[in-house]
Amino acid sequence: MHHSNKQFIGIDIGGTKISGGRILDSQIHERTQLSVPSTSNKEVVLECLYEAIDRILDSKVDGIGVGVPSIVDDQRGIVYDVQNIPSWKEVPIKALLEDRYNIPVYVNNDANCFVVGEKRFGLGKPFKNLMGITIGTGLGMGLIIHDHLYSGLHCGAGELGMIPFQTGIMEEFASAMYFKNKYQKNGIEMHDMAKNGDKQALLAFEELGKNLGKALLVVLYIFAPEAIVLGGSMSKSFELFKDSMFKELDHFIFRNQMDSMKIFCSNNPDISILGASALYLDKNGYAEIS
Repeated sequence: MHHSNKQFIGIDIGGTKISGGRILDSQIHERTQLSVPSTSNKEVVLECLYEAIDRILDSKVDGIGVGVPSIVDDQRGIVYDVQNIPSWKEVPIKALLEDRYNIPVYVNNDANCFVVGEKRFGLGKPFKNLMGITIGTGLGMGLIIHDHLYSGLHCGAGELGMIPFQTGIMEEFASAMYFKNKYQKNGIEMHDMAKNGDKQALLAFEELGKNLGKALLVVLYIFAPEAIVLGGSMSKSFELFKDSMFKELDHFIFRNQMDSMKIFCSNNPDISILGASALYLDKNGYAEIS
């Protein structure tokens, strides 16, 4: 049975914008983007989400996937304490959208959507065991184990940023938080300074790479993935921190494992939207549209 005509909507809810697309045959056919209003009224933000979906909805859409930067109960599709949307303390997105649109809805966190996207549509296709690490305002991770997303209980798997590290947690040392806390600069400012040869900025990226390398060592010893794909806004600065990161990875004991493992950056700016749309496939079998 051939299902290649299945269509999905993928929605990526960021702190400042809601982006989405209607996907057919691995291509985004129609796009949508709305600013998220900064309001304490959660209904207003929900209306925004509905509008984003309404704009690209088609009678033939088979499912909707939503990626959110928050804690998610992925069984029930409830999101908690969404980053940068303070009014979203607890929102049953799955129930609300299924009631409204009458099609299956899948909800997961943004790092999980990222790795599902890479597995289904990106550079991660060849790998059965794959890790996606998002380095941006925070540090997130998604795990593909035996070709499927492993979310753990209440979507709690892969919280790499929360691992205790030095005087705090990993996220404070291996994401843009590090620049903010230590240098009062954001990732873009630091990137531009480093590109212009600023010594302090170059050193800051070197430190970041070293910290990230330590985080990766933890992950490699536990999961031994075939590949790690990096995404998030800070991955665009990969050239600035990769040397110190790889230098840290030289301490890895199992040489043959290291030699056959790949580490690369995502090359698809739409991967979060595509990944959200692929949550349906992850649950129902990729064969549905292959």
